[in-house]
Amino acid sequence: MRIFLGILLLLSVPIAAHAQDRAQSLADIRQDLNILYVEMQRLKRELSTTQSPNAVAGNGSVIDRVNALEAQVRDLTAATEKLEYRVNRIVTDGTNRIGDLEFRLVELEGGDISKLGETTTLGGEEIALPSVPQPETNGPELAIGEKVDFDNAKRAFEDGKYQDSAEMMARFTQTYPDSPLTPQAMLIRGNAFAALSDHKSSARAYLEGFSTYPVSEVAPETLYRLGDALGELGQTDAGCQTLSQVAIRFPGNDFVAQAEARMTTLGCQ
Repeated sequence: MRIFLGILLLLSVPIAAHAQDRAQSLADIRQDLNILYVEMQRLKRELSTTQSPNAVAGNGSVIDRVNALEAQVRDLTAATEKLEYRVNRIVTDGTNRIGDLEFRLVELEGGDISKLGETTTLGGEEIALPSVPQPETNGPELAIGEKVDFDNAKRAFEDGKYQDSAEMMARFTQTYPDSPLTPQAMLIRGNAFAALSDHKSSARAYLEGFSTYPVSEVAPETLYRLGDALGELGQTDAGCQTLSQVAIRFPGNDFVAQAEARMTTLGCQ
């Protein structure tokens, strides 16, 4: 919309008039900025406390004091909602006005209007809070026992206990379906079956892993190993097509070269 309006403006105003009105337009922009500044200062003054906090009178029964507290809570809630509505209106209006100013400045300076991005919300998206020391973590937070179960299944694979590892990884994916380790668990499960020469089961595991997590960190290796497993099963055409997808989907990945080498051994055309 801004690009369209900018084009209409440039076509409708003669070049000489555009140069003549440049100083006046800049003055208008400065005036708008001053108005925004005054409005922000006025809002800042409204945030200043002008009276002492209301205290609930100590006289009267407990019920009376509770009723008084409830009345104050209702009043404060209503005031807060009203203030929130007003602040939202100010943010929206201020953001739109700043966006218009940015558009006019870029246009007057002869910049590229098409490169104007979306105006940042007035005041920002978040309020900076004092930093609180946090314990160091490696990636997303894991459930209790999640990392232990994964490490045990992985250790079983490294120790050559492939059947145990495959079963443990299967239980892991069922127990923690939303775990960030699940894509790797499915890959290792497929590797365990491949080590047992059970290429049919390994192909199924790789297929499940890639179809479920096609953009995960281990997706390139999973896709490569799926093509390799299909080749081991004698499904050369399917294996070649799958291996060719590694370079298409993940150009520059380390497994592209391995996929191309496997395609050569399979005699892919």
